[in-house]
Amino acid sequence: MLNKRVIKAYIVEYQRFVATIDVVKRELGLIEGANYVFTGCRRAGKTYALYQIIQAMVADETPADQILYINFEDERLLELTAEDLNGILEAYYELFPHQPIIFLDEVQNIEGWEKFVRRLADTKYRLFVTGSNAEMLSKDISTTLGGRFFVKEVFPLSFSEYLRFKNISYTEIDLISPRSFELKREFNRYFNEGGFPESLRYAFPREYLSNVYKKVLYGDILARHGIRSEHAFELLIKKLAETVGDETSNQRINNLLNAAGARIASNTLVDYIQYCRDAYLLFKASNCLAKFAERESKKKYYFIDNGMLGLFLVNGNAQLLENFVFTCLLKNQGENIFYLRLTHEVDFYLPETETIIQVAYSLQHPETRKRELKGIETMQSQVAVKEALIITRDEEDDLKVGRLDVAVKPAWKWALEQAL
Repeated sequence: MLNKRVIKAYIVEYQRFVATIDVVKRELGLIEGANYVFTGCRRAGKTYALYQIIQAMVADETPADQILYINFEDERLLELTAEDLNGILEAYYELFPHQPIIFLDEVQNIEGWEKFVRRLADTKYRLFVTGSNAEMLSKDISTTLGGRFFVKEVFPLSFSEYLRFKNISYTEIDLISPRSFELKREFNRYFNEGGFPESLRYAFPREYLSNVYKKVLYGDILARHGIRSEHAFELLIKKLAETVGDETSNQRINNLLNAAGARIASNTLVDYIQYCRDAYLLFKASNCLAKFAERESKKKYYFIDNGMLGLFLVNGNAQLLENFVFTCLLKNQGENIFYLRLTHEVDFYLPETETIIQVAYSLQHPETRKRELKGIETMQSQVAVKEALIITRDEEDDLKVGRLDVAVKPAWKWALEQAL
């Protein structure tokens, strides 16, 4: 039940609190005057995106008391329901004469929130909303919001954002100067520990990352969907981690689970994988050259962040490198990412820019080099290609493959060049 005295104290408390937060700015790319829904994995930085927006507004002379910020994961608000939402607005108006700019954090905890938000948007309120699962982007909710909001997905930090959080700046010259050694040292940690913002506070962030994973697993997946076979689900995630970078069919996954003593029905397996995707734990890529049925039955799977993936791997450098490249592309390109596979394979194909990308930890081994180059050569006759790259862990070169000039780039440099 709504207690207006508690709500009023909460509103004033957060108006003061947000001003004290040390926020490292991220490139949000917002349209002036628009309403937004921010969604993404837990702890990826959605709340700090709201803090950044609030601080920018106040710095631009918006009165601090015009801000109405509510975090629905605060323990004081756990019993609120959709019927209480309008009472929050009434409590604000009993304190201040302004029409507030409204920030609703983790609003998915309130069942029926979307009708309240739509009504406010219809009456010309400015709103920013966050939530931690992709159900907020489902067809039903998108229909309810009726195009009144832009959707912005928030991911863990890119490598360039990671450096900014550590107060490390760089220029294009730094990428080829002795200072590059400092950037490579930082990349070594980022590569293995990922970019969840709060993990940077810890010298050894594995325990923190494990806690984030458990919150996603238990809060956004098992509890939400009423799954009782916890062991089988965790084993599924582990097997998917071990197959990152490999084309994988549902049948293959089932065989791996059966061999480990966990049996999941085929239709249940499909649901389980979708739950992981809804929680922003997993993403997928399809074979652009496959027929529809095969494209749907065989996928490559990738994790939201190398730090999360690394929880499940031992000596997984090759998988971490390909996962790193995928997450970079995801943040820059969206989910329009494919791979190419016929007699040979190309790891990534971006149809919008007609770019093919191979990922190889090293090209020093003759068989690896032959395989990666043959994939690029073969696919030039199968798809439209304007650019070809090979991303390695730390090797650099320029090659000619067929009609294409192929740049071999170390992963750290390639990632930073994208952000310049």
